[in-house]
Amino acid sequence: MGKINLALVMSGKVALMNVISRLEEYRSEARKLAWQGTFRDYLEIVQANPRIARLSHARVYDMIMAAGSTTTKSGETSYAFFDSELYGIEKPLQHLVDYFASAARRLEVRKRILLLMGPVGGGKSTIVTMLKRGLERYSRTDDGAVYAIKGCPMHEEPLHLIPESLRPEIEREYDIYIEGDLCPACRLMLEETYHGRHEEVLVERIAFSEKERIGIGTFSPSDPKSQDISELTGSIDLSTVGEFGSESDPRAYRFDGELNVANRGLMEFIEMLKCDEKFLYSLLTLSQEQNIKTGRFAMIYADEVIISHTNENEFISFVGNKRSEALHDRIIVIKVPYNLRVSKEVKIYEKLIAQSRLGGVHIAPNTLRVASMFAVLSRLEPSKKEGVSLMKKLKLYDGEEVDGFGQKDVKELQEETEREGMDGISPRYVINALSTALVRDGVGCINPIDALRALRDGLGQHPSLSASRREELLNLIAETRREYDEMAKKEVQRAFVYSFEESAQTLLNNYLDNVEAFCNKTKLRDPITDEEVEPDEKLMRSIEQQIGVSESAKKTFREEILIRLSAMARRGQPFTYTSHERLREAIEKKLFADLKDVVKITTSTKTPDAEQLRRTNDVVNRLVAEQGYCPICANELLKYVGTLLNR
Repeated sequence: MGKINLALVMSGKVALMNVISRLEEYRSEARKLAWQGTFRDYLEIVQANPRIARLSHARVYDMIMAAGSTTTKSGETSYAFFDSELYGIEKPLQHLVDYFASAARRLEVRKRILLLMGPVGGGKSTIVTMLKRGLERYSRTDDGAVYAIKGCPMHEEPLHLIPESLRPEIEREYDIYIEGDLCPACRLMLEETYHGRHEEVLVERIAFSEKERIGIGTFSPSDPKSQDISELTGSIDLSTVGEFGSESDPRAYRFDGELNVANRGLMEFIEMLKCDEKFLYSLLTLSQEQNIKTGRFAMIYADEVIISHTNENEFISFVGNKRSEALHDRIIVIKVPYNLRVSKEVKIYEKLIAQSRLGGVHIAPNTLRVASMFAVLSRLEPSKKEGVSLMKKLKLYDGEEVDGFGQKDVKELQEETEREGMDGISPRYVINALSTALVRDGVGCINPIDALRALRDGLGQHPSLSASRREELLNLIAETRREYDEMAKKEVQRAFVYSFEESAQTLLNNYLDNVEAFCNKTKLRDPITDEEVEPDEKLMRSIEQQIGVSESAKKTFREEILIRLSAMARRGQPFTYTSHERLREAIEKKLFADLKDVVKITTSTKTPDAEQLRRTNDVVNRLVAEQGYCPICANELLKYVGTLLNR
């Protein structure tokens, strides 16, 4: 016992030393960032690396691209910068990066306000938060280093010290672009502190920080009657006006508005369109002329990304307001709809649950998938294409092939709708419902039925649902449950098949031998008698009928299989039972059909005999070992499937 306690004490000391060591590393990094020199020193740094003096949009673009990107099979670009937090909104993110790519080249779009518009819980705030936190990290790296005039309240670019008349020559000779002018505080400091000697002005390295109000600003609307424009543009310091004698003296002014502190970085307007109009007008000159009108001073240059977010209703009202026409042309809107892919929706809930403390609760396989299916179904719009139900559309969007429809049809389905993904159940509602199920007393495991029940019960407390919409959502829950019933039966039936993969491949090989003989009009050799025999039509049809291949269509289907087989062989790829989606489904259904009676008897018997009990235990063990179930949800699944098969 003493040895155990000693070991615990020692491990605790090691852990403490690790924390102390990390704190020292943190202080070392902070010291490394605390560079200070003269403007002459800074010019040498910029001459060696002109990117140091890039503008805010270019800095954000470089930050995103530094994390890397990949192109998906569908041609979409996935950006690693967003991959850990955002799922299923690749197109909006592509539009966002395209905007920054253009703005980084100093095209006219950089003089626009970026507005993310979409439903609640769609990821708009997360995008902005990731950009803000990303800039904080990036400014602490060598590649993202930012330098500012020491003592400047707006942390402005030191190159502003270079007079206008000298800038064209410097740009030609050193390829250094200079934009902007000194703020009033720096102009006064240059004359009074440095006596006009630009090269002696002190420059320091800064790190963006929203908490310390450096390079990142955030503005949230509140009561228009009490909220003052000074929150954006700063205010007069009445306590020093008497000392300096004038309200137009920079020393008598606080350059601490959100637009001031966001200079060089990013400014977030939370729900911008809910702001009083006087706040929106301040953005007119900032967006177009990159200047802030502050108190008694002339226009003050500011270089910052202005990004906001709003919901669709607010945006429609804004567009319809003729008094806001001046702002309409100064806004670039990016729609951020809900995710429409089930596999991506599952990742959203996995991320949110991983951030919580639910270590003692097991989540059964398919639980998050079933919740995701309901959420995505609620966001889809019915298709005009004959034979495409919402469930088929859901599967197609998630990369599956269904009943004669494939990925080639997805683009056409997407083009049918204009607002798909702008309405529906939000991830917040789903995670709230799942949280309710997860924290119930005595719960050790939740399964898909628990999730559907929680989602159904939560509809009664949803504040914005009409009676008709609630009825629609209840129908979608019923449709999701029907789909889960099929999934549950397949899970159990697969577990009942001994060496399922081998059994499926054996059946496939037998089918392919017969199909090849049928298409080539040859005979097979019986493995026992060594006699030549005709292709086994009964076997082939028993498989093909599982997926509705008619007698008249069997020849075409078999030829299609052979073409796929030969194409894969040319590429050196093995043809497995999963290589052709419809054939995979047929093989599985055939195997399951052969086992259905065995499954039904075993799962529904209340007093199983020794053989049935052994088989049940084998299935439970296989579900636990291979499918991610725990003993509780594995047994629940068997009982549930037993009731389904006995209906």
